[in-house]
This record gives sequence, C-alpha cells and structure tokens, in this order.
Amino acid sequence: MFIFNSYFIYDAGHAKSSKFPHPHSEERPPWLLRFGLLLYDRLARPGLLPASATVDVTHHPIGNALKRPFGTAFEYSDCVVDDSRLVILNALDAAERGAVIRTGARCVRADRLDIWRLVAIDRGHRQVITARALANTSGAWTASVAETVLRMPPPKAGTAQGVAQVSQIVVRRLFDTDNVYVFQNSDRRLIFASPYEGDFTLIGSVGHAFKGDPAIVSMPANDVAYLCDAANRYFRERVEPSDVIRIVSGVNMVAGKPAARDGSTAFDARGGKAPLLTMFGGDVTTSRLRAERAVSRLTPFYPMSPRWTAKTPLPGGDFAWTRFDTEVDAARERWKFLSEGQARRLVAAYGSRLAAVLGDATDRAGLGPAFGPELTAVEVRYLMTREWARFPEDILWRRSKLGLTMPPEDRDALAAFMATVA
Repeated sequence: MFIFNSYFIYDAGHAKSSKFPHPHSEERPPWLLRFGLLLYDRLARPGLLPASATVDVTHHPIGNALKRPFGTAFEYSDCVVDDSRLVILNALDAAERGAVIRTGARCVRADRLDIWRLVAIDRGHRQVITARALANTSGAWTASVAETVLRMPPPKAGTAQGVAQVSQIVVRRLFDTDNVYVFQNSDRRLIFASPYEGDFTLIGSVGHAFKGDPAIVSMPANDVAYLCDAANRYFRERVEPSDVIRIVSGVNMVAGKPAARDGSTAFDARGGKAPLLTMFGGDVTTSRLRAERAVSRLTPFYPMSPRWTAKTPLPGGDFAWTRFDTEVDAARERWKFLSEGQARRLVAAYGSRLAAVLGDATDRAGLGPAFGPELTAVEVRYLMTREWARFPEDILWRRSKLGLTMPPEDRDALAAFMATVA
C-alpha cells in the first residue's frame, strides 16, 4: 500500500461570477465537493492520512500540466495498491498455510451432498476433488457458475445489480508529479489520471453494464475516444486514440445498494447439505475484511483459530509503508548493481522477500539472461516456481506490467526461456 495525494480539479470556467457553477451545468458544485472531502476526513483513521485542503492551482506544481482557467483544486490523500500483486500475495499466503493453488484449473461440475464432489479439468486432466465447503467467488462468472456448474438459481436480484465493465487507457506520461488528478466530465462522471509504471499515465474509468462472455471483454472505440476527450478538456498535452499504448478493461458482478462497498455475501448450509458461500462485488479496500468475515461463517464446520488477518501482513509486507524508501536503500546497498528505479520496482513487488528472488548475486550477470530493460532469468524462475506463472502474459501483465517496456524480440526470448524452465 502506498499513500499519495489526489487533486480534485474544479472547472472554474463554469463559475467565474459565482461560487456556484453555471445553472445549466450538470457538474457537482464546489461546495458539495468540499463537503464530501470533509466527511472523508472524518471517516479516515486519525493520523494515517493528511486532512484535505483547497489548493490554488495557478501557484502549485500540479497546475503546470493543466489548461487555464483551472484555478482551484481540492487536495486529499488516499492509498493505492497493485491489485495484481494483491491477488498473488493472498494466494502465496494461503499456499504457505497449507492451501493448494491450481491456476488454470476449471471446475465443470459440482455435486452437493454432505460433502462437495467437484469435477475439475486441470491442464487437460480430469480430476475429482472432495471438499467440506465450497465458495463461489468467481466474479463476473458468479451467475453462470451457479447455473451451469452448481445447477442452482443465480444470486437473487435484490443482492445483485448486474455485471459491470470498467475500462481504462494507458498513454505516455502527461505530467511530472507523482500525484493523481481527479476531475469530473460534463456528464458528471469522475475521471482520474494517475502515474503508471514510471513513464506512463493511466486514465479511467468508464463504467457501464456488460453483456456477453467476460473472458473476451474489450473496450469499445467510443469509450477510448471518451477518455481522450475528457483528458483533453483538462490537460495541455493532447491525447488522441492513436496515442493509447494499452487498454485495461474488466468486468465484475456488482452488488446492489446499500451493499455496494462491502459487496454481497450469501451463506447456505440447510438440510444437512455441505455449506455453500457465494460472494461478489465490493471494494478492494475492504477485501481482506470481507474474506475474514466469510471464513468466519465456516467456523461451525471447521476447527478454526480466532481471527488474525487484521494485523498480519501479507508475504513480504512486514514493514511499515513509511519505511519503503529505507527498504529501497537497503536493497541497493546489498545488490549494488541495481539502479534506484530497478530497486523501487523490485521492493514494491516483493518487499522483504526480495532476497528469495535475487539471491546472492553480486552483479547483473549473476541474474542470468535479461529480457527487456528490467526482467531477468532469476525473477522469471521465481515467478514460475513460487507464483505459478506459466506463460509470458502471466509475467508481463499479471505479475508485473513489464510488457509496457519489453520489445517484441525479448518477448519471444522470454517464451523460449520459460519453455526450457517448464
């Protein structure tokens, strides 16, 4: 987790003669934005995040990348997490406590008696697995898994709002600060522009209802143009659809209000049948708490220890976020051949477990063949043996975002190397 400053840019052009927007504007008035941030301050844990403030953009570095007359911004602090790394570290933590992780396996049938009897296809092989409880946490596939695999009704309409798609675009870096810009478009949608992997900017997000196969979700061309137009309204440097380097798009089952932030959880253990837990939706900030609550529902069926995850770090995260720079300095001291940028990426990904990746290497050659400017053989081996990476895409986009900077010829070399390791 990293703490950063966000700046909510208010369009002063709609309110030159008044503290309220133009009567025909559909945008939120500044007083409403300020009130919301004051409420945000009250809800935040005391001492963890700085309080929000009003900033004069014309005399602040964040204004350098913006058009005029955007003269006012509301500053607030928030936290950011790499969701891909969060997923992997949860799986790694579970594996170290005895769980069996089967990436790529597909459950095709589930029979429910006093235990669950599951039929799975794992790397082309059919396997039968028994379990005392089953959790359907398949995201956008929640309803289809319920109907086709479990052969039971999907989640009730009262708890589910449907399947929603969220899309973002990656472009060249548009500003020099490490802060996040948040602004509202003319249709009241909130758009953000965030520093991304050093040399890029992530712009999002467009959300709308989705129908179809979640496995082949794609971003419509009009959504790409929409985000470009939204960014061009605020930033001096123009962004065209042809400038988009990568599209990030995904779907999820959305919980209906008032459970939107915490998602929806249903538990069924009636009639002597094996327990079934169904979870979907929810915000990433409450993901670990929701998981803890879900596991606690199974306490009557399993011998369990008291709750412990609230204060237990994930693998590699056993240091305070304020010590991140100290960890980077320590990594550069131990592996003197690392640049500051390389050390920051590696510490951000592996934390205090970096030694398990780099070992006792004393120079860059000791890390084996290089694939692009960042990735080396020792890291590839670690990801394959410890983090279940099987294909180049697993490493380039799911375990990292190094695909943004890797030339095509190095991707081919990576695929050949992974084939030899496998």
